[in-house]
Order: sequence, then C-alpha cells, then structure tokens
Amino acid sequence: MIKLIKSTFYEESSTKNKLIKFIKSADQLSFGRQCERFESNFSKYQQRKHTIFLNSGSSANLAIIQTLLNLGLLKKNDLVGFSAITWSTNVMSLIELGLTPVPIDVELNTLNISSNQLTKVLNRYPLKALFLTNLLGFCADLDKIQAICRQKKILLIEDNCESLGSIYKGKKLGNFGIASTFSFYVGHHLSTIEGGAICTDNDRIATMARIVRAHGWDRNLSTDGKNRIRSKHKINSSFYSRYTFYDLGFNFRPTEISGFLGNQQLRYINLITKIRQANFLKIADKLYSLTDKYYPIHFDHLDFISNFAFPLICKSKKIKEELVKKCNGKIEIRPIVAGDITEQPFFKKYQTLYSKTLAEPNAKLINDYGLYFGNNPELTEKEIALIIKIFS
Repeated sequence: MIKLIKSTFYEESSTKNKLIKFIKSADQLSFGRQCERFESNFSKYQQRKHTIFLNSGSSANLAIIQTLLNLGLLKKNDLVGFSAITWSTNVMSLIELGLTPVPIDVELNTLNISSNQLTKVLNRYPLKALFLTNLLGFCADLDKIQAICRQKKILLIEDNCESLGSIYKGKKLGNFGIASTFSFYVGHHLSTIEGGAICTDNDRIATMARIVRAHGWDRNLSTDGKNRIRSKHKINSSFYSRYTFYDLGFNFRPTEISGFLGNQQLRYINLITKIRQANFLKIADKLYSLTDKYYPIHFDHLDFISNFAFPLICKSKKIKEELVKKCNGKIEIRPIVAGDITEQPFFKKYQTLYSKTLAEPNAKLINDYGLYFGNNPELTEKEIALIIKIFS
C-alpha cells in the first residue's frame, strides 16, 4: 500500500535518536528556547518578520481570527469569505468566534479562489475579510486578489498549511496576506508531530497573537512589549504582572519537543520541497494529459510548486468509482481535502442566509468527482510508476 505519508519525519531514524538525546538533556520541556529559535528560523525561511509557533494549524486558524477580533480589525457578525474547498477548521474558527462565513467557489483548473470568483461575491456581499486557502500547493491569481483586497480594505488571510514552499511571481505563498497560517502536522511538508504557526509582518498582530496563544497574558512578549502593555494598563506590581490577563486568549502553546523537531526538520525543508515538486511534475506529465478522463489542473503560472498531494478530478462518476476499486489495497486515496465544505454536516447546522444563496458548482464537482493520493519525499521510482499505471 502506497500511503499518504510513510514516516513521522524526514530522516526519521536519525531525528528520533537526536530527539531522545535532547529530551534526556533538556532542562525544561514547556515553551522555551527551542520554540523561540524555531520561530526565528521559520521566519527566515518564510521571509516574514514574525512567526508565532502554536500547538497545531487548527489552533493557528482560531488564534488569528481571535487576534483580529481583539484588535478591533474584525467585529462580531462581519462577513468573511472563505474557500469552498478547504479544511474544516478554517470555517469553524469563523463560526465559533461569531463571524458570518461566506463561501466562495474555486476554479476547477487551480482548485483555488480566483479574482474573478472573489469579484462575483463582492458584487453581492461587503466582505470584511477573506480567509483564503492555498490548496495542495496551488494558487490562482493571488496578486490580483491581493490588489482587490487592498483597494476595498478587505483583510486577506492565507491558510498556507498545504503549500509550504510554493512560489508565485517570485513570492512564497503565505506572504500575500496580512497574516498566514501553517500546519506542521504529521504528513505535512514539515512535521513536528503536532504544530502550527501564524506568520505576519505586522507588529500589532504579532504581539496580540502571542497574547492570544498564552491565556491572554504577556508572558512571551519581549521586554519592551511587556513594559508597554503593563504601562498602558497601569500594572506596576511584579507580583501581579505575571498573572494579569489583557485580552481574550487560549492555551495554544507548543512544547520544546515540537520546537526541537521543527529546528531539525527545517534543515531538510528545501530538499523536501524539491522532491515533492519533482514527483508532482513526473506524475502530472502523464496524467493531466488524459483529458478524456480528468479535468486538467493549471500550474505553469507557479514558479515553484511544493505539492502536498496529487489531485485528480474525474470527468464522470464511473471513472472515479473504477479508480477507487483499482486503488483498494494498493494506493491510499482520499477526497480532495474536506470536499465542498457547504455540504458538511456542521456547516449545514450553522449555515446562514449568505451560505444558502450562493452557488458553488465547481466545489460540488470537485467534491463529487475528485480524489487525491499522496505525494511525499519518500516515494520511490517504482511507486511512481505504479501510480501512473493505475491512474492511466
């Protein structure tokens, strides 16, 4: 069976040995130097000013929305657009925090929101924010989306959990919005077992995200940051300052184990993404030319594609059902991410007037006729040949 992912980490054996030594020698395993070092290292890799390391990508999604609410950049009941093909916790974070989610259909040839799809929704609904998903390493015309959001003063947030390393027009995905979220869950490009991050160049957002991550207190701020917030709230006593809670927050802190693993795996990230791109191009060359069986995926606008998993959208239900049978016991296959989110039970339970009145024909087609199989840096040439044979 060719599974979605083979190992917990890249270079798993040596990484586990290093982890054992680290745990035995560590003075503490709660948030500390390894986590802070990972934040610095990841910022350099992603080319963003700030990284806020959290315990999962889903926590990152919830924390960035809470951060924007705490700062007054979003308000309860504001309309927030989201990609109709995405992961559940993008939308759940909006519902849970009292915002109104507005689904936006994706393009069939990129699996992502385009400026055209965004404009259609904006003609009807005054969005305050767009929580856009860069799906599976792909994107549409992000530069045009960014320009529309700037012009209309819409907050652009990117979920980049599946697209670490992809580059569009010279810029890494995750660097187009005011903030972006990442996941370091097992099976993603970089694994810390569980883990996630928020990246931003905005100092206010970074400071508030750190407050949100840790109960609403200032424990992980810089000395200057602590002094400013304590002065603002007239907290002069060192006795009370460590247990003063300044705004709404959670406990989303990662551990030093996660920080250590992140620092180890960042050593391999350029190699990992190069292998993922090479695998993707080999398979895409054979399968996306079969236009009688599959809808083609457009990716030549990307400078670099750090593909998470290989998507196929079949042209009929029969083709898909035959592939599911052929893959049984041989290749692990899944729906494309969470499919059309508007068809999920939780969304139907909490849906609003806005979600009822918008159509997502492409998302429905992807949901009904789409599937994906794994692309990971440990795929062998023999496995790639078998994949191509079965899906051809």
